[in-house]
Amino acid sequence: MIFKNARLVFPTGVRDGLEIIESGGKICAIREAGVYGDPVIDLRGHYLAPGFVDLQVHGALGRDTMEGSLEAFRAICDYHASGGTTSLLLTTATAPIGQIVAVLQAVQRYVTELPQVAGVHVEGPFISRERAGAQLPEAIRNPEAASLDRLLQHAEVIERLTLAPELPGAIEAIDLLRAAHIAVSGGHSNAWEEEARRAFEHGMRSVTHTFNCMSSARRRGAHRVAGLLETALADPEIACELIADGHHVSTTLMKLLYRAKRVEGIYLATDATAGAGLPENSRFTLAGLDCVVADGVCWLSDRSALAGSASRMIDLVRTMVQKVGVPLSDAVTMATANPARVLEQSGRKGTLEIGADADFVVFSPELDVVQTFVAGRRIWPELCS
Repeated sequence: MIFKNARLVFPTGVRDGLEIIESGGKICAIREAGVYGDPVIDLRGHYLAPGFVDLQVHGALGRDTMEGSLEAFRAICDYHASGGTTSLLLTTATAPIGQIVAVLQAVQRYVTELPQVAGVHVEGPFISRERAGAQLPEAIRNPEAASLDRLLQHAEVIERLTLAPELPGAIEAIDLLRAAHIAVSGGHSNAWEEEARRAFEHGMRSVTHTFNCMSSARRRGAHRVAGLLETALADPEIACELIADGHHVSTTLMKLLYRAKRVEGIYLATDATAGAGLPENSRFTLAGLDCVVADGVCWLSDRSALAGSASRMIDLVRTMVQKVGVPLSDAVTMATANPARVLEQSGRKGTLEIGADADFVVFSPELDVVQTFVAGRRIWPELCS
């Protein structure tokens, strides 16, 4: 299949006059546009970029990853396909270990039927009570050996785990998780600088939803000491996740992050919960907590904390371009190549190059998604039967 008449978005900028040839679900050539006899998809001058990679997706349309059902997983994937997402991590919430294991087992059972699902992001229960946010307080625990062992029995489906690096046993947990090829991210954390840095030294290479539910500079004795936030900003090897929905982080703080980390150090993630795609004032639950959609974002019902976002990846890209003022190619890189690198799938996901998966998002000059493709097959909007 030939994808032609599109403006291709590369990390270095937008290129015209090229077309992409897909075969067997992979990109097999990128060449100058011409006249050929193969089947053609005419993209009518829209942008074509690698499909978006979202490393934190709790839910959508009233459905939650914690349901552990094929129907819930499909509803989540279908909604996020409308925002250009072609690869995602179904994300659990802080809950008893048995409930998290049940979700891991369900994903293992159904993953072959869900081409967008790259695995699971386990967010909690190994988090700080002081920085719990919209996580279930009574299910929070330290990363003790018994709980880790139960999770690691399903290591093949866990791609990422968020924990607070200051907890007792956290460093030992990071060592075990990295040995199982699971990416570790710091989040929901009240860590001091030395606690964060020790975790980085042991292989923690990213932080979860930067600025949200993480420690920042504070006094300790006579000194003001960095928290997880500043330690991540100062370390060029640490990737910072950003929920660029225009609610979780102000425009000024997003600009600050872009200045500090540049394009290479930021990856976008929606942190979408079951409220995504629901009308204003809709009620839903997150790991047993009552939540509501209000003013375009998700809240605990008492408005004491945000409860994830109501956004899709294209919404985050649009925010970065229109409000933060970054070039389109940079915003797309933050939604594609960078999260793929965190996922350790560089060269396969998030890139337009020969041999990569033919996962594409096609969007208009107004940054509205027109079509989404996985392995060369259109998944949104669905083809008529």
